[in-house]
Amino acid sequence: MTCAKHRIAAHFVLLFFFFPAAMVAAAEEERIPTTLDGPFRPATRRFDPSLRRGSDDLPMNHPRLAKKVRSPFPEQIALAASYSPTSMWVSWVTGDAQIGKNVTPMDPSTVASEVWYGEESGKYSFVKGGTATVYSQLYPFEGLLNYTSAIIHHVRLEGLKPGKRYYYKCGDSSLKVLSKEHTFETFPSSGPNMYPRRIAVVGDLGLTSNTTTTIDHLSQNDPSMILMVGDLSYANQYLTTGGKGASCFSCAFPDAPIRETYQPRWDGWGRFMEPLTSKIPMMVIEGNHEIEPQVGGMSFKSYLTRFSVPSEECGSNSSFYYSFNAGGVHFIMLGAYVDYNQTGAQYAWLKADLHQVDRQVTPWLVATWHPPWYNSYSSHYQEFECMRQEMEALLYQHGVDIVFSGHVHAYERMNSVFNYTLDPCGPVYITVGDGGNIEQIDIDHADDPGKCPSTSDNIPEFGGVCHLNFSSGPAKGKFCWEQQPEWSAFRESSFGHGILEVINSTYALWTWHRNQDIYGENSRGDQIYIVRQPELCLMNIGEVTSRNW
Repeated sequence: MTCAKHRIAAHFVLLFFFFPAAMVAAAEEERIPTTLDGPFRPATRRFDPSLRRGSDDLPMNHPRLAKKVRSPFPEQIALAASYSPTSMWVSWVTGDAQIGKNVTPMDPSTVASEVWYGEESGKYSFVKGGTATVYSQLYPFEGLLNYTSAIIHHVRLEGLKPGKRYYYKCGDSSLKVLSKEHTFETFPSSGPNMYPRRIAVVGDLGLTSNTTTTIDHLSQNDPSMILMVGDLSYANQYLTTGGKGASCFSCAFPDAPIRETYQPRWDGWGRFMEPLTSKIPMMVIEGNHEIEPQVGGMSFKSYLTRFSVPSEECGSNSSFYYSFNAGGVHFIMLGAYVDYNQTGAQYAWLKADLHQVDRQVTPWLVATWHPPWYNSYSSHYQEFECMRQEMEALLYQHGVDIVFSGHVHAYERMNSVFNYTLDPCGPVYITVGDGGNIEQIDIDHADDPGKCPSTSDNIPEFGGVCHLNFSSGPAKGKFCWEQQPEWSAFRESSFGHGILEVINSTYALWTWHRNQDIYGENSRGDQIYIVRQPELCLMNIGEVTSRNW
């Protein structure tokens, strides 16, 4: 034992000797539970009626959404991690988007894509070029307006040092339109003792006043990375003519010939997020609000064009699903709105990606997709049961530790579960679809009296319907439980975000921060240490075969 450890031990002995009762009481009050204490008795904190269930979107002339630079200076600057810590993506937008009946795309070749960067502020020893593109959102219907984007730039920096701070500007040096200086820090090298400082997790964000509270609160928690688990701008809650967004599109616009979008909301969202994303990598996955159908059956054009993800680096070659490393964590981002069947390309890639993970190098395995598989709210209940049946066994077989999802506009943390059965080797599933969007918070539970959906409800926007009655346990033979399911450890209807802090190769601290706690001292909505048990659970590899359930 070192001298420092001797001093700490002596300090606690003296405290317990002189104040034993107080110390024990404080320790019991402040002790953070671990998953080893579970499974936990299901608990629900009901919606606080003193709070609003939602709020309107910020207007486009709001200072946080308005354009702050003249063209063609860069704006909407955003970072994204590559597969390894030696690389980083930088993206930005130049020029002005157009919206109207007739729009003409800008020429991407008129502005260069350059990033000047170095290890000292004001000294840019390196310059890297990239690509530029535009996209259009077109509608073949009378009265609907078309949109073509400004120029969107993507540059991949390579040869970076892990765990190192860099300073950069982006833009076109020949036109003398470089951004102001920004900074970022690369992830640490992969290894069992190297982890990102804090990982923020948020979903279903939108652009409401609740969103501003979420992002302000998240910023105060000083993350080193953001996991955005789908449903970003909610541009598809509008008609193409703009105006006021709706919490329910089909209710407000029953005569719309297609699910319209007001694409300038994407530009406002990029500006809103830039203070964070210009210094912290944000890793995104698509949600249903990114589908955005248009002419010719095209979809997802905004998502596919605006965001850089390491799809080529990880071998998926699809922006809908990919993976990357951040220190000793291997992240898998899965697509729920593209083919997830066991005969498809995504499943084949996932199987190969999981096979190559070395748990001695990246002990933690974290997966993310938009719609949750385990969900006790009435909203989206069993909506993606087909995806669960196709993929769950493979993830369990390879010992996935944590799964983050959104879609349901509330918070829920599960006990470790596999195939609806409590299992200490199953992942901890966590739903954080409570970022603040215009569609309001979900408050009804499927086990509440009269709130169980019918099997004809909650039809997914992609894939089949596999709704089922439970085959065992207290809900055997029923579509819904009559009380909170045993696999649901804690749930609450409130806006917020989460922070994951990986401590070492077996312990990670998960904290869910509610928006109403932003001004509270050390207040939190939910907190637990998630504990890996590799000596028990990695024996599952090779013992569980993929099969339908």
